[in-house]
Amino acid sequence: MKRSKGLLPVALALAVVFSTLLMVGCPQGTTIADIQRDPGRFRDKEVSIRGRVVTSFGAVGEGAYEVDDGTGRIWVLTDRGGVPGQNSRVTVSGRVSTGITFGGRSFGTVIRETNRHTESSR
Repeated sequence: MKRSKGLLPVALALAVVFSTLLMVGCPQGTTIADIQRDPGRFRDKEVSIRGRVVTSFGAVGEGAYEVDDGTGRIWVLTDRGGVPGQNSRVTVSGRVSTGITFGGRSFGTVIRETNRHTESSR
């Protein structure tokens, strides 16, 4: 019995350390409204947003999709193997860029995707 009591504090300490490392390593969630309100503050910085895909288009592993998080909409550019389908829920990390032209279209403030997790719509 004494042996299991001694492992509990160690397990708890490891869980706290692991959680802290996870939070430090991941970009913090940002709203699209925050980015649009002050794009210069976020320019060339890694951000993470979560929302629903409103529009998407792509070809040959590249494309763009528009994400709505309830506070606003922003375009995400990707060259990472396609785009998520309309109404998919996504969590996207990437770098904020301004004044981008992609595929012959001009975009104001965009996120250049570095990582994406997609959940299918229900």
